[in-house]
Amino acid sequence: MQLQTARLIIREFTYEDMDAVHAYASDPLVAKYMIWGPNSKEETRSYIGLTLEWQSQIPRKDFEFAVVLKETDQLIGGCGIHISEPGQGEIGYCFNPLFWRQGYTSEAAASLLEFGFEELNLHRIYATCRPENVGSAKVMQKLGMVYEGHLREHMWHKGRWHDSYQYSILKPEYERVKRLERTL
Repeated sequence: MQLQTARLIIREFTYEDMDAVHAYASDPLVAKYMIWGPNSKEETRSYIGLTLEWQSQIPRKDFEFAVVLKETDQLIGGCGIHISEPGQGEIGYCFNPLFWRQGYTSEAAASLLEFGFEELNLHRIYATCRPENVGSAKVMQKLGMVYEGHLREHMWHKGRWHDSYQYSILKPEYERVKRLERTL
């Protein structure tokens, strides 16, 4: 399975992606916003193995993708969508910091919304981020996602509780945004 955007190929992970994934998954700057990491090599290997298992799920509920630059074939991050319950999915993304603030995250996340609504026929897609992860919140807002609230101390990680902001978009809202984009 593969998705494409103007600058990106969004494809299934392979074991050959291990080093590129580990480059960002082991980075403390990346991990500070996540509920994992910084990863050891074994943790990254385990994650890649899990994504490969998900590729054969029936019915499939977990889609994790490598995000690759079309121009250079360089893996720059990952993104995914998890079907959390019927009609609903959660998206997530994680990129090598060398590629932050260049629009790649928004481009990949927009592709996930399209996949979720148009291929998986979901009704609602949501995402969360840590309150201090301003960049991720801006991505969600740019996609037309609506701020739903502040989830207080709902995630346990590394010996303490963490807050999250939650955003979502409904299929009719997504369709309005797409119609608007076509008129511009």
